[in-house]
This record gives sequence, structure tokens and C-alpha cells, in this order.
Amino acid sequence: MVTGRVQGVFYRQSCRREAVNAGVGGWVRNTPEGTVEAVLEGEDAAVGRVVAWMRIGPPHAVVTDVQVTTEAPVGERNFSVR
Repeated sequence: MVTGRVQGVFYRQSCRREAVNAGVGGWVRNTPEGTVEAVLEGEDAAVGRVVAWMRIGPPHAVVTDVQVTTEAPVGERNFSVR
């Protein structure tokens, strides 16, 4: 879960690009509360790279917090914007 100024700044599309480049599956979406929620699945190092990018985001984003929780993988291979 990513908080800050993360909606309306191309965060989701940029996150998708970063995830695809890292070979990470999953999805990203806006929430009604104004945050961005993402599910990432892949090699630990690749997921770590995407999470590190998420802490910064695209140029117009202002990320104030990223909350990471670990869940069991479900087999996500592609990455989509919801």
C-alpha cells in the first residue's frame, strides 16, 4: 500500500513498466482512499527492486509511506493495471 500524492501522477503505469522490466507479476490499482495498492510476485531480488522504486515513484509523485506485507504466492505471471 502506497500513500502520498500517488494518484493522477502516472504512478500505476510507471509501476507496471518497472515491474515488467524486473520480470515481476501482479497488479496495481488506485483505492477510493487515495492510495495505491499493488501485489507483486516474483524472485525476491526483483520484487525488492520494484518495492524500492515504489518508495520513490514517478517524477510527480510524492510518496510518504509504503507498507509491505508478505502473502503466499498465487501464480501471477503478468503485470496489469486495474
